[in-house]
Amino acid sequence: MKKLIIVLICLIGADFSGSAQNRPAGKQFKAGTSPAKQGLSILQMNNGKKVYDLYCQACHQADGNGVPRLNPPLSGTVYVNGSKTRLIDIVLKGLSDPIEINGEEYNNPMAAHDFLTDQQIADVLTFVRNSFGNKSGPVSVEEVKKQRAKK
Repeated sequence: MKKLIIVLICLIGADFSGSAQNRPAGKQFKAGTSPAKQGLSILQMNNGKKVYDLYCQACHQADGNGVPRLNPPLSGTVYVNGSKTRLIDIVLKGLSDPIEINGEEYNNPMAAHDFLTDQQIADVLTFVRNSFGNKSGPVSVEEVKKQRAKK
């Protein structure tokens, strides 16, 4: 029974310790500030991490640092921390043009991920914008719907 409980806790990513170092990846909230005060939802962050692990991690890596000259990093870039609409468009439409990030050029095309739901895109972008050292605001389902309608 004890093993079953431990497995269930690991599967749902529960954190009963309250300490920042024991939090699952993605819960990089400002010390002393609740996620809600930052406009972030733990559920959205956890769901975003699941989408990231499934569709993004292979190229952008578990640490968000990407692969040099192949797949760009997601940490500390204007593409992640800047315009939400540009970031949403990259997920919806993909990216085939070379881009320069932090002085390095990346040429590997990114496929469109428009098969993801608006909620999944909002979740994964909120996760990315608040993980890997990033501390940007959340992306809402409404923002994704608005960009998808422009497609």
